[in-house]
This record gives sequence, structure tokens and C-alpha cells, in this order.
Amino acid sequence: METKWLEDFVSLAETRSFSRSAQLRHVTQPAFSRRIQALEGWAGTDLVDRSSYPTRLTPAGQTLYGQAIEMLQALQSTRAMLRGHSAAAQDVIEFAVPHTLAFTFFPAWVTSLREQFGPMKSRLIALNVHDAVLRLVEGSCDLLIAYNHPSQPLPLDATRYEMVSLGQEVVAPWVKPDADGAPRYRLPGRPGQPLPYLGYAPGAYLGRVVDQLLKESGTAIHLDRVYETDMAEGLKVMALEGHGIAFLPQSAVRREVRARTLVSALPPEIESLEATMEIRAYRERPAASTPAKAGARAVKNEAADPRAKGTVEALWAYLVGTQPAS
Repeated sequence: METKWLEDFVSLAETRSFSRSAQLRHVTQPAFSRRIQALEGWAGTDLVDRSSYPTRLTPAGQTLYGQAIEMLQALQSTRAMLRGHSAAAQDVIEFAVPHTLAFTFFPAWVTSLREQFGPMKSRLIALNVHDAVLRLVEGSCDLLIAYNHPSQPLPLDATRYEMVSLGQEVVAPWVKPDADGAPRYRLPGRPGQPLPYLGYAPGAYLGRVVDQLLKESGTAIHLDRVYETDMAEGLKVMALEGHGIAFLPQSAVRREVRARTLVSALPPEIESLEATMEIRAYRERPAASTPAKAGARAVKNEAADPRAKGTVEALWAYLVGTQPAS
């Protein structure tokens, strides 16, 4: 039995909706239903009355709901106590950050943050976008830092989470230059001569942004996908070796562009193949953690060391204060 099954079950008991809970837990509804069924298989009895709408718990489900709250609280409290054995961990701010931002944006941002905000202890958890969002939803981090593009908004409930803008990032096509410094490959390519394309793996956030960019281009783009990975750093290395064109964040290629080891693959006549994304920080609103029996999402805030919580509050107040006036 996995603890996330209990967290799923608590969410279902509170929302009384499979679709709503699947959205809050950032999984597809079929996957969410399978996890509830797995929990029922472990329990050996039905926990949900599927003949009613809104969804209701069976008597066994009602019993497990109360027990699940206590078990999750006990686990989170135990985790907090174990962390309390390390004095250095008591005021650490935990960041969940997608891999690309962890390599490119985060190090320089923390440097500038410490220069202006002051000393700060931090822990970086680098994941894919889905798992980073899930960390925030499950209360396993203090702050989520992620990209946001209008075509691919993160499905976070604004009534439960608040957001601060940290800046912008541009994704554009880059390629290794030839001996004369000109792009080795230049968009848009030709129908019979597609250009080698270094793409993101299916499901990658940046991949979805780039796919939408190519789809909406007013110019037909001819590409032949010859390589894919879910990490921008992996695409950059392949582009530096001359294997093709890669759409990369500006922060990931800043040094290479200055050194002219990567150049733009865009000709002057194509101006629409760049995407501007916002870099955002998210956290759970403090008020969202106060209702009685608010489930697993409340436990971290209840059990957290007050010094750590105070540090997070101070940092958030600072970040909000640095936003430009609208």
C-alpha cells in the first residue's frame, strides 16, 4: 500500500468527485480511479459507493477516512521530528524545480536573492514539471518554481495557491555554426529536405510549448526529428555537436551565444518562432491549510518547524514586494 493512495482517498472523500480529485492530484481520471481501486484491493472491501452522485463513501470508507487522516498526520509529524534532529534543516526552504530551471535559472536567481534578501538555507528538488507540481500539491515542498506559457498553463487552483512572477524566459531555435560562423541549418527547411530536429520527449513541458509554437507558425516548417530527450541540457549538448536544431531557453544558451558556439537558426523573415514564458513561484495560500480535517495538504504546515515557516513567510513577503507595480 502506498501513502499516495491514502492521499488520493482523502481528496476523494473531501471533493466527492473523481474528476475534481484527479485534477487536484494532477493525474488523469483513469489513473486516479485505478489508484482508488488499488486501495480497495488492499483493504479487501469497497470504500466508495459508485452508484450515487455526488460520490459517497461506504461505511468502510468512512472508517478508513478518519484513520487515513490520522495516519497521514502521524507520518508527516514523524517526518518533521526526524528532520528536527538536524538543526541545520530547521530553517531550510525546500524548492521543487523542473530540471531545466534547476540547471539554468535557479543558481543565478539564488545568488541574487541572497545578495538582496540575506542569508538563506535552501534545498533543491529537481524533477519533471508534473512531479514538481505534485510535490507542491502533496505539501512536500515550500515553493514551486516553474515556467508558465498561455498555451500550457499549470492546473493550479488560484483559490488554493498564490503566485509571484520572477521574470521571463524566451525559447528559440539554436544551432551550431559552420566554419564561416553562419548557421549550419537554417529554418524553415524544404518539403524534400527537412532539417534535423532535436526535440523534447513526449509529455515534456517545453516540448508542448514548442509543438504549439510550430503548429501556429505562419510559415511551413520542415523538420526531421532525429533525437529527443526530456531535458534542455541534453538537447544543448547535441546541438553543440552539430546534430541539428534545438529549441532552447535563453538562459540555457547564454554563454554559448556569447562564445558563438551556438547561433540562431531563424532567418530574418521568420519572426514568430520564439515563445516567451513567465517564470513563476507558487506556494499554498496559508489560509488553505487552516480548515479542520483539511487532509494531507494541511499536515506539513501544521507540523513544520516555526522557524522554517517564518523563513518561508519572510521570503514570500520579499518576493511579493519586488514585483513591479501594475
